[in-house]
Amino acid sequence: MTAGDDLAIDVTGLQKRFGALHAVKDFSIQVRRGQICGFLGPNGSGKTTTIRMLCGLMKPDAGSGHCLGYDIVKQSAAIKRETGYMTQKFSFYEDLSIRENLSFVARMYGVKKRRAAVDAMLERLGLTARARQLAGTLSGGWKQRLALAACMLHEPKLLLLDEPTAGVDPKARREFWDQIHQLAHDGLTVLVSTHYMDEAERCNQIVYLSMGQLLARGTVREIVETSGLTTWHVTTAAPIDLAQALRKEHGIDMVAAFGNTLHVSGADPIALDRAIAPYLRDSGARWDKAEPELEDAFIALMQRSTPNVGVGAN
Repeated sequence: MTAGDDLAIDVTGLQKRFGALHAVKDFSIQVRRGQICGFLGPNGSGKTTTIRMLCGLMKPDAGSGHCLGYDIVKQSAAIKRETGYMTQKFSFYEDLSIRENLSFVARMYGVKKRRAAVDAMLERLGLTARARQLAGTLSGGWKQRLALAACMLHEPKLLLLDEPTAGVDPKARREFWDQIHQLAHDGLTVLVSTHYMDEAERCNQIVYLSMGQLLARGTVREIVETSGLTTWHVTTAAPIDLAQALRKEHGIDMVAAFGNTLHVSGADPIALDRAIAPYLRDSGARWDKAEPELEDAFIALMQRSTPNVGVGAN
Protein backbone atom coordinates (compact mmCIF):
# COMPACT_ATOMS: atom_id res chain seq x y z
CA MET A 1 0.00 0.00 0.00
CA THR A 2 1.41 3.39 -0.95
CA ALA A 3 1.24 6.50 1.21
CA GLY A 4 -1.58 7.79 -0.97
CA ASP A 5 -3.54 4.55 -0.59
CA ASP A 6 -3.25 4.89 3.19
CA LEU A 7 -5.07 8.23 3.15
CA ALA A 8 -8.83 8.30 3.55
CA ILE A 9 -8.88 12.09 3.06
CA ASP A 10 -6.38 14.29 1.23
CA VAL A 11 -7.60 17.81 0.38
CA THR A 12 -5.97 21.15 -0.34
CA GLY A 13 -7.15 24.74 -0.35
CA LEU A 14 -10.86 24.24 0.32
CA GLN A 15 -12.90 27.45 0.27
CA LYS A 16 -16.60 28.07 0.92
CA ARG A 17 -18.62 31.28 0.93
CA PHE A 18 -22.25 31.96 1.76
CA GLY A 19 -22.80 35.42 0.35
CA ALA A 20 -20.54 37.80 2.27
CA LEU A 21 -19.65 35.13 4.82
CA HIS A 22 -16.34 33.39 4.13
CA ALA A 23 -17.19 30.20 6.04
CA VAL A 24 -14.06 28.16 5.23
CA LYS A 25 -10.73 29.66 4.19
CA ASP A 26 -7.96 27.67 2.47
CA PHE A 27 -8.46 24.43 4.44
CA SER A 28 -6.06 21.53 3.85
CA ILE A 29 -5.77 18.22 5.68
CA GLN A 30 -4.75 14.58 5.39
CA VAL A 31 -6.46 11.84 7.41
CA ARG A 32 -5.25 8.25 7.37
CA ARG A 33 -7.62 5.32 7.06
CA GLY A 34 -8.73 4.00 10.43
CA GLN A 35 -8.01 7.32 12.13
CA ILE A 36 -10.36 9.31 14.38
CA CYS A 37 -10.13 13.02 13.58
CA GLY A 38 -11.80 15.50 15.92
CA PHE A 39 -13.02 18.92 14.77
CA LEU A 40 -13.21 21.59 17.46
CA GLY A 41 -13.97 25.29 17.49
CA PRO A 42 -16.56 27.86 18.57
CA ASN A 43 -20.06 27.86 17.10
CA GLY A 44 -19.91 29.26 13.59
CA SER A 45 -16.24 28.38 13.18
CA GLY A 46 -16.82 26.32 10.01
CA LYS A 47 -16.58 22.79 11.48
CA THR A 48 -19.77 21.39 9.96
CA THR A 49 -19.26 23.11 6.60
CA THR A 50 -15.73 21.70 6.38
CA ILE A 51 -16.81 18.17 7.22
CA ARG A 52 -19.62 18.32 4.66
CA MET A 53 -17.20 19.38 1.94
CA LEU A 54 -14.79 16.59 2.86
CA CYS A 55 -17.43 13.89 2.40
CA GLY A 56 -19.18 15.18 -0.71
CA LEU A 57 -22.27 16.60 0.99
CA MET A 58 -21.32 20.14 -0.06
CA LYS A 59 -19.36 21.36 -3.08
CA PRO A 60 -16.42 23.67 -2.29
CA ASP A 61 -16.09 26.97 -4.13
CA ALA A 62 -12.37 26.28 -4.61
CA GLY A 63 -9.84 23.63 -3.70
CA SER A 64 -9.39 19.99 -4.61
CA GLY A 65 -8.71 16.59 -3.17
CA HIS A 66 -9.94 13.08 -2.59
CA CYS A 67 -12.01 11.24 0.00
CA LEU A 68 -11.98 7.43 0.07
CA GLY A 69 -10.17 7.57 -3.25
CA TYR A 70 -12.89 9.64 -4.96
CA ASP A 71 -12.62 13.22 -6.22
CA ILE A 72 -14.56 15.40 -3.76
CA VAL A 73 -15.93 17.59 -6.57
CA LYS A 74 -16.53 15.15 -9.43
CA GLN A 75 -17.40 11.97 -7.51
CA SER A 76 -19.35 13.23 -4.50
CA ALA A 77 -22.18 10.71 -5.05
CA ALA A 78 -19.74 7.81 -4.69
CA ILE A 79 -18.37 9.28 -1.45
CA LYS A 80 -21.87 9.65 0.02
CA ARG A 81 -22.65 5.98 -0.72
CA GLU A 82 -19.71 4.94 1.47
CA THR A 83 -20.37 7.41 4.30
CA GLY A 84 -22.44 7.09 7.47
CA TYR A 85 -23.73 10.29 9.09
CA MET A 86 -24.89 10.43 12.72
CA THR A 87 -26.59 13.73 13.47
CA GLN A 88 -26.74 15.42 16.87
CA LYS A 89 -30.54 15.26 17.00
CA PHE A 90 -32.20 11.85 17.25
CA SER A 91 -33.97 11.44 13.91
CA PHE A 92 -35.63 8.03 13.94
CA TYR A 93 -39.26 6.96 14.32
CA GLU A 94 -40.14 6.90 18.00
CA ASP A 95 -43.30 4.84 17.44
CA LEU A 96 -41.31 2.05 15.77
CA SER A 97 -39.18 -0.52 17.55
CA ILE A 98 -35.40 -0.66 17.27
CA ARG A 99 -35.65 -3.54 14.79
CA GLU A 100 -38.33 -1.80 12.73
CA ASN A 101 -36.24 1.37 12.52
CA LEU A 102 -33.17 -0.56 11.40
CA SER A 103 -35.18 -2.57 8.87
CA PHE A 104 -36.51 0.67 7.39
CA VAL A 105 -33.01 2.16 7.14
CA ALA A 106 -31.65 -1.03 5.58
CA ARG A 107 -34.42 -0.89 2.97
CA MET A 108 -33.58 2.74 2.19
CA TYR A 109 -29.92 1.84 1.66
CA GLY A 110 -30.82 -1.18 -0.46
CA VAL A 111 -28.94 -3.51 1.89
CA LYS A 112 -28.87 -7.10 0.62
CA LYS A 113 -30.06 -9.87 2.97
CA ARG A 114 -31.70 -7.20 5.04
CA ARG A 115 -32.88 -9.32 7.97
CA ALA A 116 -29.47 -10.93 8.45
CA ALA A 117 -27.79 -7.51 8.28
CA VAL A 118 -30.15 -6.10 10.91
CA ASP A 119 -29.65 -9.13 13.18
CA ALA A 120 -25.87 -8.79 12.88
CA MET A 121 -25.96 -5.07 13.73
CA LEU A 122 -28.27 -5.63 16.70
CA GLU A 123 -25.80 -8.16 18.04
CA ARG A 124 -22.76 -6.02 17.29
CA LEU A 125 -24.04 -3.03 19.26
CA GLY A 126 -25.70 -4.96 22.08
CA LEU A 127 -29.25 -4.15 20.99
CA THR A 128 -30.65 -7.67 20.52
CA ALA A 129 -32.40 -7.85 23.90
CA ARG A 130 -34.12 -4.51 23.21
CA ALA A 131 -34.92 -5.14 19.55
CA ARG A 132 -38.70 -4.91 20.10
CA GLN A 133 -38.57 -1.84 22.35
CA LEU A 134 -40.07 1.35 20.92
CA ALA A 135 -37.42 3.93 20.07
CA GLY A 136 -39.37 6.63 21.88
CA THR A 137 -38.98 4.82 25.22
CA LEU A 138 -35.18 4.55 25.01
CA SER A 139 -32.79 6.55 27.18
CA GLY A 140 -30.29 8.89 25.54
CA GLY A 141 -27.54 6.29 25.57
CA TRP A 142 -29.68 3.60 23.91
CA LYS A 143 -30.97 6.06 21.31
CA GLN A 144 -27.34 6.81 20.56
CA ARG A 145 -26.64 3.10 19.98
CA LEU A 146 -29.63 2.87 17.66
CA ALA A 147 -28.41 5.88 15.68
CA LEU A 148 -24.92 4.40 15.38
CA ALA A 149 -26.34 1.05 14.29
CA ALA A 150 -28.39 2.75 11.58
CA CYS A 151 -25.30 4.60 10.31
CA MET A 152 -23.32 1.36 10.05
CA LEU A 153 -25.90 -0.85 8.32
CA HIS A 154 -24.58 -0.22 4.81
CA GLU A 155 -20.97 -0.85 5.97
CA PRO A 156 -19.55 2.62 5.30
CA LYS A 157 -15.83 3.36 5.11
CA LEU A 158 -16.24 6.86 6.58
CA LEU A 159 -18.33 7.83 9.62
CA LEU A 160 -19.37 11.41 10.43
CA LEU A 161 -20.39 12.20 14.00
CA ASP A 162 -21.93 15.60 14.75
CA GLU A 163 -21.85 16.25 18.52
CA PRO A 164 -22.56 12.52 19.04
CA THR A 165 -22.81 12.42 22.85
CA ALA A 166 -24.74 15.62 23.59
CA GLY A 167 -27.14 14.92 26.45
CA VAL A 168 -25.73 11.45 27.17
CA ASP A 169 -24.56 10.34 30.62
CA PRO A 170 -20.82 9.69 31.25
CA LYS A 171 -21.13 5.89 31.29
CA ALA A 172 -22.95 5.84 27.95
CA ARG A 173 -20.40 8.27 26.51
CA ARG A 174 -17.54 5.98 27.51
CA GLU A 175 -19.24 2.92 26.05
CA PHE A 176 -19.94 4.84 22.85
CA TRP A 177 -16.28 5.80 22.47
CA ASP A 178 -15.19 2.23 23.13
CA GLN A 179 -17.36 1.23 20.17
CA ILE A 180 -15.92 4.00 17.97
CA HIS A 181 -12.36 2.95 18.75
CA GLN A 182 -13.18 -0.64 17.87
CA LEU A 183 -14.68 0.47 14.56
CA ALA A 184 -11.58 2.55 13.81
CA HIS A 185 -9.39 -0.44 14.69
CA ASP A 186 -11.37 -2.40 12.09
CA GLY A 187 -10.49 0.21 9.45
CA LEU A 188 -13.32 2.75 9.64
CA THR A 189 -12.29 6.42 9.35
CA VAL A 190 -14.16 8.74 11.72
CA LEU A 191 -14.67 12.51 11.63
CA VAL A 192 -16.23 13.88 14.80
CA SER A 193 -17.39 17.38 15.67
CA THR A 194 -17.36 17.93 19.43
CA HIS A 195 -17.14 20.57 22.16
CA TYR A 196 -15.99 18.13 24.84
CA MET A 197 -12.25 18.25 25.61
CA ASP A 198 -12.23 14.70 26.99
CA GLU A 199 -13.70 13.49 23.70
CA ALA A 200 -11.11 15.44 21.72
CA GLU A 201 -8.42 13.69 23.74
CA ARG A 202 -9.77 10.35 22.48
CA CYS A 203 -9.09 11.32 18.86
CA ASN A 204 -5.91 10.41 16.97
CA GLN A 205 -5.77 13.85 15.39
CA ILE A 206 -7.43 17.15 16.33
CA VAL A 207 -8.32 20.05 14.06
CA TYR A 208 -9.14 23.44 15.58
CA LEU A 209 -11.06 25.97 13.49
CA SER A 210 -11.97 29.58 14.18
CA MET A 211 -13.77 31.94 11.81
CA GLY A 212 -13.27 29.47 8.98
CA GLN A 213 -9.52 29.19 9.40
CA LEU A 214 -7.43 26.23 10.51
CA LEU A 215 -5.54 27.37 13.63
CA ALA A 216 -4.07 24.11 14.87
CA ARG A 217 -3.79 20.49 13.83
CA GLY A 218 -2.08 17.47 15.35
CA THR A 219 -2.18 15.08 18.26
CA VAL A 220 -3.12 16.31 21.74
CA ARG A 221 0.54 16.38 22.72
CA GLU A 222 1.55 18.30 19.60
CA ILE A 223 -1.12 20.95 20.06
CA VAL A 224 -0.32 21.46 23.75
CA GLU A 225 3.42 21.65 23.04
CA THR A 226 3.00 24.16 20.21
CA SER A 227 0.66 26.37 22.25
CA GLY A 228 3.72 27.99 23.81
CA LEU A 229 2.00 28.28 27.17
CA THR A 230 3.51 28.23 30.63
CA THR A 231 0.85 27.27 33.17
CA TRP A 232 0.42 27.43 36.94
CA HIS A 233 -2.35 25.86 38.99
CA VAL A 234 -3.36 27.87 42.03
CA THR A 235 -5.76 26.53 44.67
CA THR A 236 -7.48 29.06 46.89
CA ALA A 237 -10.63 29.50 48.96
CA ALA A 238 -11.52 32.66 47.02
CA PRO A 239 -10.81 31.82 43.35
CA ILE A 240 -13.08 34.48 41.84
CA ASP A 241 -11.45 37.36 43.72
CA LEU A 242 -7.98 36.12 42.83
CA ALA A 243 -8.94 35.57 39.19
CA GLN A 244 -10.20 39.14 38.88
CA ALA A 245 -6.94 40.48 40.25
CA LEU A 246 -4.75 38.24 38.07
CA ARG A 247 -6.53 39.22 34.86
CA LYS A 248 -5.35 42.80 35.36
CA GLU A 249 -1.68 41.78 35.43
CA HIS A 250 0.56 42.24 32.40
CA GLY A 251 2.05 38.90 31.35
CA ILE A 252 -0.96 36.80 32.25
CA ASP A 253 -2.78 35.79 29.08
CA MET A 254 -5.43 33.50 30.52
CA VAL A 255 -7.09 32.70 33.83
CA ALA A 256 -9.63 29.86 33.87
CA ALA A 257 -11.47 28.53 36.92
CA PHE A 258 -11.85 24.80 37.62
CA GLY A 259 -13.66 24.60 40.96
CA ASN A 260 -11.34 26.10 43.60
CA THR A 261 -8.34 25.83 41.28
CA LEU A 262 -7.32 28.44 38.71
CA HIS A 263 -5.28 27.71 35.61
CA VAL A 264 -3.04 30.73 35.08
CA SER A 265 -1.15 30.80 31.77
CA GLY A 266 1.02 33.05 29.67
CA ALA A 267 3.00 32.83 26.44
CA ASP A 268 5.99 34.71 27.90
CA PRO A 269 7.32 32.72 30.91
CA ILE A 270 9.47 35.59 32.19
CA ALA A 271 6.57 38.07 32.11
CA LEU A 272 4.29 35.46 33.68
CA ASP A 273 6.72 34.79 36.56
CA ARG A 274 7.03 38.53 37.15
CA ALA A 275 3.25 38.95 37.21
CA ILE A 276 2.54 36.19 39.71
CA ALA A 277 5.54 36.88 42.01
CA PRO A 278 3.60 39.11 44.46
CA TYR A 279 0.84 36.51 44.77
CA LEU A 280 3.18 33.63 45.62
CA ARG A 281 3.63 35.12 49.09
CA ASP A 282 -0.07 34.66 49.86
CA SER A 283 -0.19 31.86 52.44
CA GLY A 284 -3.85 31.26 51.63
CA ALA A 285 -3.11 30.07 48.10
CA ARG A 286 -1.09 27.12 46.84
CA TRP A 287 0.79 27.59 43.56
CA ASP A 288 2.05 24.60 41.51
CA LYS A 289 3.70 24.76 38.12
CA ALA A 290 1.89 22.42 35.75
CA GLU A 291 1.85 21.19 32.19
CA PRO A 292 -0.75 23.00 30.04
CA GLU A 293 -3.83 20.92 29.31
CA LEU A 294 -5.70 20.67 26.04
CA GLU A 295 -8.40 23.02 27.28
CA ASP A 296 -5.75 25.59 28.23
CA ALA A 297 -4.33 25.40 24.72
CA PHE A 298 -7.73 25.83 23.07
CA ILE A 299 -8.77 28.75 25.26
CA ALA A 300 -5.49 30.41 24.31
CA LEU A 301 -6.13 29.70 20.63
CA MET A 302 -9.60 31.20 20.92
CA GLN A 303 -8.21 34.32 22.57
CA ARG A 304 -5.61 34.79 19.88
CA SER A 305 -8.13 34.36 17.07
CA THR A 306 -10.80 36.59 18.65
CA PRO A 307 -8.87 39.09 20.80
CA ASN A 308 -11.94 41.21 21.58
CA VAL A 309 -13.87 38.32 23.08
CA GLY A 310 -13.51 37.74 26.80
CA VAL A 311 -12.79 34.06 27.27
CA GLY A 312 -10.55 34.26 30.32
CA ALA A 313 -13.29 33.03 32.64
CA ASN A 314 -14.23 29.42 32.67
